[in-house]
Amino acid sequence: MTVPRALTIAGSDSGGGAGIQADLKTFTAFDVFGMSVITAVTAQNSLGVTGVHDLPPAFVARQIDAVLEDFGADAIKLGMLSSAPIVEAVAERLQAHGAERIVLDPVMIAKSGDALLRPDARDALVARLLPLADVVTPNLHEAAALAGMPVETEPEMEEAARRIHARGPRHVLVKGGHLKASATDILWDGRTFTRFAGPRLESRNTHGTGCTFSSAIAAGLARGRALEPAIRAAKAYVTAAIREGFQVGHGVGALRHFVRDWERA
Repeated sequence: MTVPRALTIAGSDSGGGAGIQADLKTFTAFDVFGMSVITAVTAQNSLGVTGVHDLPPAFVARQIDAVLEDFGADAIKLGMLSSAPIVEAVAERLQAHGAERIVLDPVMIAKSGDALLRPDARDALVARLLPLADVVTPNLHEAAALAGMPVETEPEMEEAARRIHARGPRHVLVKGGHLKASATDILWDGRTFTRFAGPRLESRNTHGTGCTFSSAIAAGLARGRALEPAIRAAKAYVTAAIREGFQVGHGVGALRHFVRDWERA
């Protein structure tokens, strides 16, 4: 029996709700075998990030080699990469292995507002990883940073998607979770815009939403779905996980990653 395989390359969240931990839970929810390359270890909880320790770039590269030389991967999700040397190491090894179906979540700021991507790393991400991505999934704040413009409305989301696409990724999915009137995500493939509408949920249980969404897309791609069906399934899953989220600490609540009542496309 062939089991779909997905690799996450991201940071560890000691609180368990985001990063590597959220990615592996999501892969399991989609019946995908999950593998991980840890780029950084964070000290964080539901209230914020109190420390970040980057792993040496050479050891990040060694993890990638160890996984891809033996297991391979049907899809790869990129999350928190933290520093320019780590970005460079990841890009170089992915190219060396001919990696495909790469979902890039440009993790820049934690839910608490703590910075997770340094300015030099942002430049390296744009130059080295955007051109490798099958799809990049910025939220409104990340899209604004990548596109160099304010992004608060759907027309601005479209323009930001065009600007980011010009930097090299095959698809750009600007997430609308921070829109005031809706929760519409907009996909641009260089020719056509596709909208993914969803209910706007008022919830404090949203820690790790971006990590979970991008890893759910990667899980769908690993299972052989085309990108648009993978996005629709991921959005349905995340919506259900937020709706059934719960308070586990004293700050931002957690998603229920093993939610039962979502529609698998």
